[in-house]
Formats: sequence, C-alpha cells, structure tokens
Amino acid sequence: FFIPNLTITMASASIMLANATRRSMFQAMRSSSRLSTAVTSPSFGSARFMATYYTPAHEYCKVDGNVATVGITDFAQAALGDIVFVDLPEPDDEFEAKDSFGSVESVKAASDVYAPVSGKVLEVNEALTDEPALVNTSAEDEAWFIKLEITDESELSGLMGADAYKEHCEKEAH
Repeated sequence: FFIPNLTITMASASIMLANATRRSMFQAMRSSSRLSTAVTSPSFGSARFMATYYTPAHEYCKVDGNVATVGITDFAQAALGDIVFVDLPEPDDEFEAKDSFGSVESVKAASDVYAPVSGKVLEVNEALTDEPALVNTSAEDEAWFIKLEITDESELSGLMGADAYKEHCEKEAH
C-alpha cells in the first residue's frame, strides 16, 4: 500500500492519521471480539483453522485451509478516502508474496495492492467492479479483493497477527 505524489500539510496528516487510527482500532477490536482465535494459527497436519494475518502495508489475509481471502484493511481504506476504482487480476493468475496483484484508486490517490503470500488466484470479488465504494464500508468483510490458493504456507509466519497489527497501526499514527 503506497500513495505516490500525495501532498498534504502536517496538520491535515495528523488529523487524517488520528481519524484512521481511531476507526482502525474500533474495527480491530470489533474483529478480534468476533474472531478470538484469529491471532494464532494452530494446525493439525494439513487442516488449518481460520486465522487472520496482516502485512505492514495494510493488506489482510484471512486463511481457511489452504485458501487466503485477501484485501486492504480498514486502516488502509481510511487513509485512502473515498474509493472510486479497484483493479483486480484474473482467476488463475499466479503471484509471489509481495507481488503487486492489483490497485485501488481513491479521490486522493492510487495505490498498488500486494499479495501477502504466494498463490494462485481462485476467485476475484466482482462486486468491487460495480461498487468500489464497498471497500469504504466493509473493507475486511464484504470487500475482499481476491481468494488465493496458498502455495507456501511457511510465508504466513512472516505476517502479523491482530495484536501486532494493532500495535503497528498505533505506531504509524504517531
């Protein structure tokens, strides 16, 4: 998640980050109370319980079995502002972890979105083509971007859990 050529004053940046942090913290607390098991990812053989991971660039990765549902976090959408366009890959496209797989455009800026893990695209959220603003109202639920078949589960260990991500957002806001 990167916003190129964005010029803002220090005062407006402080206000924007404070508001984004407040919304993100509320979203994180609400999400963590719904998914109290999301912080860790216990597994037994090839069976993996539902777990949610985050990148420092504000992508999330909800893992269920070997499928990761990927999108941008509430913190990211708040920083971007009103989303007007989402560019998504095609099913069967393959990406390595940290590859750009699409972009999101707002009234403020455009930003690439990166794959948190390596995998093959199983599905894209076509609803975002017609209603990109859904990202602003349901970033971490209905507005997922892609579903990836994970090709290297070991990459999950390099991502943050909910508590670490919350701390990461708090640091960025100050």
